[in-house]
Amino acid sequence: MGMTITEKIFAAHSGRDSVKPSELVFAKVDLVMGTDVTVPLSVEVFNRMGAKEVFDPKKIALVNDHFVPAKDVKAAGLSKIMREFARKQEIDNYFEVGRSGICHALLPEKGLVLPGDLVVGADSHTCTYGALGAFATGVGSTDMATSWALGENWFRIPPSIKIVYSGKLPEMVGGKDLILYTIGQLGVDGAVYCSLEFTGEVVRQLPLSDRFTICNMAIEAGAKGGIMEADEKVTDYVTERSTREFTIYESDEDASYLKTYEFDVSDLEPQVASPYLPSNVKPISEVEPIKIDQVVIGSCTNGHLEDFRNAAQILKGKKVHRDVRLIVIPSTQLILQEMISEGLIQVFIEAGAVISPPTCGPCIGGHMGVLAENEVGLYTTNRNFKGRNGHPTSRVYLCSPVVAAASAIKGVITDPRKL
Repeated sequence: MGMTITEKIFAAHSGRDSVKPSELVFAKVDLVMGTDVTVPLSVEVFNRMGAKEVFDPKKIALVNDHFVPAKDVKAAGLSKIMREFARKQEIDNYFEVGRSGICHALLPEKGLVLPGDLVVGADSHTCTYGALGAFATGVGSTDMATSWALGENWFRIPPSIKIVYSGKLPEMVGGKDLILYTIGQLGVDGAVYCSLEFTGEVVRQLPLSDRFTICNMAIEAGAKGGIMEADEKVTDYVTERSTREFTIYESDEDASYLKTYEFDVSDLEPQVASPYLPSNVKPISEVEPIKIDQVVIGSCTNGHLEDFRNAAQILKGKKVHRDVRLIVIPSTQLILQEMISEGLIQVFIEAGAVISPPTCGPCIGGHMGVLAENEVGLYTTNRNFKGRNGHPTSRVYLCSPVVAAASAIKGVITDPRKL
């Protein structure tokens, strides 16, 4: 019996010829990622274990992104713990405010994740890196501390579910719509502890920004990870950023899948997820023109340059509705620089948006745009759980950057194709 991409990566990292779903293995990791909100507990556990040194300071990445720039004294203290740990352990890839970004956009940009890698990170959306043909998954702070100390961890091999996208995407429909539609079909528990393998002619046509978005939200269907086969677009991307050798894995023709879903997306509309689940999805034609108070364009899900280009095309020469706050959050400093160079920042500012530094801020209801009582947000982020983005009575709808931009202009959830 053949193996899937995921199984081949685990076999290679556990020193075995083959693995099967549900088997337990100890596997070596290529990268361990932590953030300002998850590292402090890991440092405590690391010290309690009696560990003195990390297994390899070049294979650890520590990123300031969740509560930065520090929103209060407690947030400043979290970053301080991470900063001091990075200095003590001589961590090469420590990313300070001003030289950082949202972790799941920053690490690929810096060439720290390559095809065939096995990556763990103390953040659930670590599965983003599957877009590069790596297997990446979120872990808790205790498992991160263990990985720091040993350079390996135990895993139960996840069964794979194949998602095949066929057809041709219509205008103004992209990766965010694909993954929202998929989560709507599977449900938030439809892929629990599975690896979602995304494939098909549509995937091959997508830019990497859309691929990152799709793999990022695999966790919203309960998946252990999302993954795609690396192609020429991926190899061009990673070889520009790294000289490290890598291995591209392909699923065998006789590989076994728990389930296979085939979606012809030729007639797919822009999708919107209503409160309070990412699976509560409808095509925009079935969504009422709901009045909104705040729009957020950005995050690790839709904070790439292409996302802002698409939104700027909608906003250029127009104004944000007087009753709406539009917050734009580039996911890295480099993306911010590119937006300035291309004139995108000017477009957003002239439209009436505010530009935030790279931060997770409003996505986690931390700062830079927390919702008040009964307010309604339309976000390009990945989750809309009750109370996540602010007051428990607030409501957040999820959408793509073009839907967000069109809605910011109109003041209600709007189909960008009709603008």
